[in-house]
Amino acid sequence: MMQALETGVNPLFMDPDPDKAREFFRKKSRAMTDKRMTEQEAVEKFIPDGCYLGIGGFGTNRIPTAVIHEILRAQRKNLGFLGHTATHDFQLLCAGRCFNRVDVSYVLGLEARGLSPNARRVMESGEIQTAEWTNYGLAARLRAAAEGVSFGIIRSMLGTDTMKMSAGKVVVCPFTGKKFMAVPALWPDVAVIHVHEADIYGNCHIRGISVSDLELARAARRVIITTERLVGSHDIRLNPTRTLIPYFLVDAVIEVPFGSYPGNMAYEYFSDESHLAEWLRVEKDPDEFQRFLEKYIYGVSCFEEYLDLCGGISKMKELRRLEALVDR
Repeated sequence: MMQALETGVNPLFMDPDPDKAREFFRKKSRAMTDKRMTEQEAVEKFIPDGCYLGIGGFGTNRIPTAVIHEILRAQRKNLGFLGHTATHDFQLLCAGRCFNRVDVSYVLGLEARGLSPNARRVMESGEIQTAEWTNYGLAARLRAAAEGVSFGIIRSMLGTDTMKMSAGKVVVCPFTGKKFMAVPALWPDVAVIHVHEADIYGNCHIRGISVSDLELARAARRVIITTERLVGSHDIRLNPTRTLIPYFLVDAVIEVPFGSYPGNMAYEYFSDESHLAEWLRVEKDPDEFQRFLEKYIYGVSCFEEYLDLCGGISKMKELRRLEALVDR
């Protein structure tokens, strides 16, 4: 029996038992069917109140903004959240007060842009349960789930307060007697991932950094894909090694051009820095922030209306031009 020398003090939000996860996946359909639907349909079908949500992408890069907006409009509550490299996605969910528990590694900060005042208010309210991890620690948890085992082994959190504030355990290696940290496998109820291209069945292409999205797609019980564009299955078959997320993992496919806005999409368009700065500015005043949310999220019926409010096709063309300059 592997000996636990130390245990983190915070709660474990998801059951790491691989046999329980396997029981679900055994019954999940792997049929190659047309999975196209709208954001509204996907949220209604796969993201109920109380479920545990994982979001793909990295920071403001390649995030599924359109579905997150719909989560707010649907007034989802008491979600669990995978706070792995989360910036504007976390900011949005805090705006809707959508979650009550978070596995935290990187949240609140929008990188060099600064901290989200509203997200800070939410996290300092005392209403949110947290367990702390590193980005790599959460990636290792997803990898363990993707491999079908109950825990992963890392070294990087040993001897830190992050380990103490986690739900992990310090264990002794049965082969060498050395100390490692065991991190529990994490199977999110649903993951939402934005990609460059997908076919109607859910075969996905991603250009550039994939972060932990390959592990997230294999760990999550349900996977919602948003894509910049739909392509034919013939295009997928022409270069099968580019298919990083295969169809049998995917439950919904939504075509959303500019779907990562105001974040950036590698090789497609740059982030809208002025709009992100406006978010951070209006959040300082709760009343002004509520008017802002009503204008941009609750007062529109779809993501396309939001894009129109933010400058429409002329703004999107400018962001494409900026990304092309960065990509040279």
